Order: sequence, then structure tokens, then C-alpha cells
Amino acid sequence: MFLEKGFLPTNKFWMYLVGSLIIFVASAIGQLPLVIAVLIKSFKIGKPFPKTETDIMTFLSLNTTLFLLLFSFVVAFFAIILVVKYLHKQTLMSVTTSRERIDWKRIFFSFSLWGIFTVSSTILMIYFSPDDFVYNFKPIPFLILAIIGIVLIPIQTSTEEYVFRGYLMQGFAVLAKNRWLPLVLTSVIFGTMHIANPEVEKMGYIILVYYIGTGFFLGIITLMDEGIELALGFHAANNLVGALLITSDWSAFQTNSIFKDVSEPSAGFEILVPIFIIFPLLLFIFSKKYNWTNWKEKLTGTIKIEVKEPIQNTRNHA
Repeated sequence: MFLEKGFLPTNKFWMYLVGSLIIFVASAIGQLPLVIAVLIKSFKIGKPFPKTETDIMTFLSLNTTLFLLLFSFVVAFFAIILVVKYLHKQTLMSVTTSRERIDWKRIFFSFSLWGIFTVSSTILMIYFSPDDFVYNFKPIPFLILAIIGIVLIPIQTSTEEYVFRGYLMQGFAVLAKNRWLPLVLTSVIFGTMHIANPEVEKMGYIILVYYIGTGFFLGIITLMDEGIELALGFHAANNLVGALLITSDWSAFQTNSIFKDVSEPSAGFEILVPIFIIFPLLLFIFSKKYNWTNWKEKLTGTIKIEVKEPIQNTRNHA
């Protein structure tokens, strides 16, 4: 079982707090190249350091900013590996899946399913609201974007999945000895971590409902499937296909994408469509393909596992 992988004699909840701090610090260190690059350009052109996140995102070229932004996740990912291995004495596999090895077919199926949906829905939006989009394709910048995106965006999304659906979900399970609290806490934390995104400033805090709902969806497929493979594929498709297809002046990733959304952003009841229609449909597809059963126990049940303390050496020495 996936959550039970974290139930080791030496694993205590405080270790997850320490590990989370280490990963956060590593991520902050990984952001230094972006800050330094902005400082250097600011000094060269005689302009003050940009004050807002939106200004920082457009201060350098879009591809340079994206590369430096994603680099912080590379540093954070290595920190996850080190924390899991040396602090928790676990393998990366143990926070990935309950299976003997990573099921790449699951990752690619989830990636393909959501990638096809994202492309299809984007085409429909452009078709029905052509005035809201402009053709933004420039071959060389787009090619560079594609290379950066294909290499680094899966690392970015995997880092988030390993932190929330892998590491922290097991950590909260160690604390609570149940399944529902890890699901709730990781979903809420995942959603509220997006509070600094430019989309929130433009659309208001109601957009956090979508982010938290997405966290619940990813948590549910992790618990039902006993591993994060489906979440890895979904998240990678969501960010990569989105970055390549469409950008805007108010999105978290501003890229040299094929199209640019020039509409005035707003959020209303339409943000509930993915949560109450699209995500349940995906859950239905996954459940049929992978024969999921016993939903109540897997999502809300108590974890019954005996964690034995290490056997002490009691031999008498002469």
C-alpha cells in the first residue's frame, strides 16, 4: 500500500517538517540565478529592480525567464531525493508508487488523456471566441520554448507531485494514521500555494477553488491508484501543453506560445466545471481502466499497521 510505505520505525512526523524546510530552502537557492540575472540587467540598463512578480516575468526574455524559473525546481527535486534517502532512509520509489517499479504506461496514459483534452478544448475556445486570441507563433522562440518545456516542465510538475502527493501525503499519514486527513491537508496546501500566482490577482481568490479542487483530484487518483504515476502524467500534460499552446499577460507562465489570450480575465461559476464535471469524468475513466474498488476505505479509512521499534542488541559482553 502506498501510504504505508512511510511507516518505518525511524520515521517521525517532525522529520517531514525538517525535510519540507530543506526542500523549501533548496528551491529558494534555485531561484537565485533568476534574481542575479534580473539584477545584472537592471544594472546594465539603469532601471530599478522590478517590484512585482509580473514585472520580473517580463524583465528578461520570456524563454530566459522560463528557464531560470524552472531551474529552481531542478534544485528542489534533488533536495527531495536527498531528504528521502538520507533523512527518512527511504528510496525515491517508496514515495512514488506501491508497485515494484514505476508504471510508465500509467504516466503516459494520463499525460495523453489530459493532453488531448487540453488541445481539443483550446481549439474549441479559439473557434468560438476568436477575438479573445491572437496568433503568437514565432518559429525560433517557439522551438527554444519547446526544448526548455519538454526538458524542464516535467521536472517542475514532478517536483510538485513528489512533494504533495508523495512526500507530504505519507508524512501526514504518519501523523494521522488515516487517509482522509492527508488528502485534505495536501489538497488545501497545494491550492493555497498558488495564492501568489498572477491569475489570483486578476481573477480574485475564487480561482483558489479550482486549484484546491485540482489538488483533491490529484490526491484522489493517488490514493485510489496506490501511487503518483497518474498524477505525474496529468500535471505534466497540464503545464507543458498549456505552456506551448497559449499564454497571456496575467498567467504564471508567460511563454512564446502559439496563441496569446488577450481577453479580460474573469472567474465565475465556470471554474466549477472542471471540478464537478471534467474531473469526475476522468475519475470514471481511470476507475474503469484500472479496476478501482473500495473507494470509501481507500479515501477515508484508518491505516492499520504495526510499526515495530528496532530490536535492541541485548547481548551481554564479557
